[in-house]
Amino acid sequence: MISEFKDFYIALQENLDSYNGEYAPFIDYGPELFKLLCDILDDKRISADLRLKISAGISYYVVPMDVIPETIYGPYGYIDDIYLTVYVLKEVTKIHGYELLEQFWHSGEKISDVMDICFEKSKEVLEESQINDILNYVGLRE
Repeated sequence: MISEFKDFYIALQENLDSYNGEYAPFIDYGPELFKLLCDILDDKRISADLRLKISAGISYYVVPMDVIPETIYGPYGYIDDIYLTVYVLKEVTKIHGYELLEQFWHSGEKISDVMDICFEKSKEVLEESQINDILNYVGLRE
């Protein structure tokens, strides 16, 4: 029996494709933000410290029992993933600006606008204790 491995990016798209709930306007960015993290990880300008943060953001998507697990909460469970992704991308922009991200961003909207929307909306939903738990989970709490 031959099994097919599905690209995680495609699996994310499929998981969120049918979601039309309250959080869809920013949860729908999840797959593209995940892809952006993966793409910038390959860039030679990214330092070892940033690579670790980016890797933490990527791995958080695939951890089955994170702060808000998708297996229990469905699409709502991607809110913490999106928060962490944008948190990490903001770290990248502190050093490289949005120009680096724009080189890898292929959506029709500006990455800075998408990041602002996703960060603000996820912070509206998440409790402060959940934000702390997310950052502690991946070792990014300062």
